[in-house]
Amino acid sequence: MNLTTLEDLGDVSGKKVFVRVDFNVPLSGGEVADDLRLRAAVPTILDLLDAGAAVILASHLGRPRGKVDEALRLSPVAAHLNDLLAREVRTVPDVVGPEARSACSGMSPGDVVLLENLRFEPGEEKNDPAFAQALADLADLYVDDAFGAAHRAHASVVGVPELLPHAGGRLLVREVAVLSNLLEDPDRPYVAIIGGAKVSDKLGTISSLSARVDRLLIGGAMAFTLIAAEGGSVGDSLCEPDRFEEVREALRLISERGVEVILPVDVIAAQDVDEEAEASVVPAAEIPEGMKGLDIGPASVSRFAAALGDARTILWNGPMGVFEIPAFAEGTKGIAEAIGGSHAFSVVGGGDSLRAVRELNLEDSFGHLSTGGGASLEFLEGRVLPGIEALET
Repeated sequence: MNLTTLEDLGDVSGKKVFVRVDFNVPLSGGEVADDLRLRAAVPTILDLLDAGAAVILASHLGRPRGKVDEALRLSPVAAHLNDLLAREVRTVPDVVGPEARSACSGMSPGDVVLLENLRFEPGEEKNDPAFAQALADLADLYVDDAFGAAHRAHASVVGVPELLPHAGGRLLVREVAVLSNLLEDPDRPYVAIIGGAKVSDKLGTISSLSARVDRLLIGGAMAFTLIAAEGGSVGDSLCEPDRFEEVREALRLISERGVEVILPVDVIAAQDVDEEAEASVVPAAEIPEGMKGLDIGPASVSRFAAALGDARTILWNGPMGVFEIPAFAEGTKGIAEAIGGSHAFSVVGGGDSLRAVRELNLEDSFGHLSTGGGASLEFLEGRVLPGIEALET
């Protein structure tokens, strides 16, 4: 896969560069609660500014569905980005309206403007040609550094690069390189750890990975559907009985491929998803009625850690339990520590997984922190991502 890069744009001095970024970050109390995606975009922004460009930043935030939502304005993002870049980031209250056009037309080299939430405009998600043209009219060049949005055929992702000389930013190119290696030539043994709530959301990923990995570790609530499909009792745990046949077929194919599937052997169970709920360790396939499995147990953590011992490549996506509640976060933390202490090249993606890594100060122990979310999983399933295709040479 050959992508155009910043170097392919040539001399950007004096040019206005439209940079599609992924600033879809959590907000709390009017401030950015997690700035990983902002920090990940800084190298591209600074490289362009240092080369004499003016930078127009554009991102979505949340799902306003084509209407202005005051809670989803990007002003808190701009305030945080001011500090990260150590320079002023000017905001405008519209995307392609008169104030945005005026701000962009008057830019000088070194200036940074952040447009308002792209998804306030109905033309963004519809990939409306007129909206794409209006975005393109703001700039001379286009850079996509929003790998997390690369699976969306939206105007700012696929429409604008059709109209302007274009390239992938530092983050996007790095994401594609790392994930392509997992698809094509990972060091072995290659172990994938998949967690999260619903197996239906990741069954395609699990099936695709089973053709590439040596071991597959499955935790989180999705494990209960697999356990129940094989005859286990999962109490009141989250489970998808309508997926049993698909799960059994997937497990059969995985077994035929010689891939080892490792499921939890014990879980932390409680009657309610509550910090104050009385919790106990029970066998994963023998959860009493009225109780929910909310985290993998200590024996499961040890079993998963042992399965990572000789790994040379590790992919982790999704928490092992209800990570946002401390009482049910130990499984996710245990996995993060086991991966961080391994000798493997490790790739972690998914919001809660990344949060665990950061809270434990293990960022430097991982080979790559993927900001891609759903885009990463679709890429690893071998799908063609519209935003990547738009940048291929």
